[in-house]
Amino acid sequence: MWDRSHVMWAGAVGRSQRMWAQNRDVIGPSDLCSRAATASYTSGAAIEKSRTGNDAYFAFIRLIGSAASLSLMVFQSSVAADYTVHTFEKIQLTDKFWAEGAAIGDINRDGHSDVIAGPYWYESPDFKKRHEFHSAAQTFERRGKDGKHQIIPGFEGALGRKNAYSNNFFTFVYDFNHDGWPDILTIGFPGKAATWYENPGQKGLKSGKHWKAHIAFDSVDNESPTWVDLFGDGRPVLLCMSGGFVGYASPNSDNPTGKWKFHAISPRGDYQQFTHGLGYGDVNGDGRADILEANGWWEQPAVLTDDPVWRFHRQPFNMGGSQKETYGGSQMYTYDVNGDGLPDVIAVLAAHNYGLVWYEQLKDRDANGEIQFRQHFIINRKPSDNKYGVAFSEMHAVALADIDGDGLQDIVDFIPYLIDDNSGVGTQVVVGDVNGDGLPDIVVSNKKGTFLFLHKVEKVSKEQWDRTQPKTKFTVAEGGAH
Repeated sequence: MWDRSHVMWAGAVGRSQRMWAQNRDVIGPSDLCSRAATASYTSGAAIEKSRTGNDAYFAFIRLIGSAASLSLMVFQSSVAADYTVHTFEKIQLTDKFWAEGAAIGDINRDGHSDVIAGPYWYESPDFKKRHEFHSAAQTFERRGKDGKHQIIPGFEGALGRKNAYSNNFFTFVYDFNHDGWPDILTIGFPGKAATWYENPGQKGLKSGKHWKAHIAFDSVDNESPTWVDLFGDGRPVLLCMSGGFVGYASPNSDNPTGKWKFHAISPRGDYQQFTHGLGYGDVNGDGRADILEANGWWEQPAVLTDDPVWRFHRQPFNMGGSQKETYGGSQMYTYDVNGDGLPDVIAVLAAHNYGLVWYEQLKDRDANGEIQFRQHFIINRKPSDNKYGVAFSEMHAVALADIDGDGLQDIVDFIPYLIDDNSGVGTQVVVGDVNGDGLPDIVVSNKKGTFLFLHKVEKVSKEQWDRTQPKTKFTVAEGGAH
């Protein structure tokens, strides 16, 4: 069944291809809600970043089936009685480029969620006050309009002439030393270390001093690592690749400041720091989370003693070829897209190309007893590949989240909704209730700065809702985006 998850992503498109779509009890245009320049709604959403000079878009598609720019794909309900518009109020926390990822957490334990990006945490409820928890000495030079040289804080991105990379690709919040205060985990440039910063507590936070840094793991490979409760025991691990292996790094609860142990679940392969595509989920329905990567999935065994090699099931969740020959996508998820009781897979074919897809798990196994999948495009290279005329490239970050929270079963159909057309994402899209109103908000950080999108809901008349419905531009045959 659909549980109203949405796929969010961001991508690069030209101005002439600007899209936004919406769905019943979802999204509304700016003339229906002046609080947001753009509106959206989702049941699942995917987001990607642009590494080109094109505009970066952020949207969502409602999963009647799934995803789009900062975009969202939503699922559409056929029985909703109310007509509701979902919009997002955009708050730019900074225009400086400090990080490719961000996080949400109550850093000072005041009962309000704060936003963390780069070397700063932004204090709620208005996020105007920021606190530096580690060095923010990075700068770059540019020539101003008057011809004079200027020193700009942060890494060179939208405020400069060329795009650099930050030293912070992912951020997570967790109490690593179990002292009751949320710490911050950062993952640097691919192949570099994972570091957690120790929250100094009430007195330390008031002092404004930098937090104590602990190197947790020396080399985090893959461009979509994640901090996740892989085994369902309440003890998250860092899912990543390292040294040519797929695996996970786990903290030692008895020695929280010590180095983490890496558990390889695969033989050594062609995995390296810039390998693309990684995720997790229960593919075969045995109650254990498996690991997804661009070439297939690794089946978690019943017993993990002595770190056994997990069984590999080959399935190209990419554009073809091996990891050595082609890039995969970004974050990957299992989700029962069509409500048939079987877990499907949602993935991007190539993080630096095109293709947002879902792989339908078939009821029949192949001659060897292996699970079979059928590929369905949500969006592809050309606008005509999608009936709404949507095309995005470089979906380098994808999030799956229950945006509308209605828990209704949906029909498989994907409708795109534009959240914003001038922000995009980095390598991480974070969804959570930031302001405590019960609605999921969105946080991203990238070359254009750090952004918070506060979710708003407004009931409208059927006439208003009808005016906001997406228009079908193309007829797409089976096998295309649908």
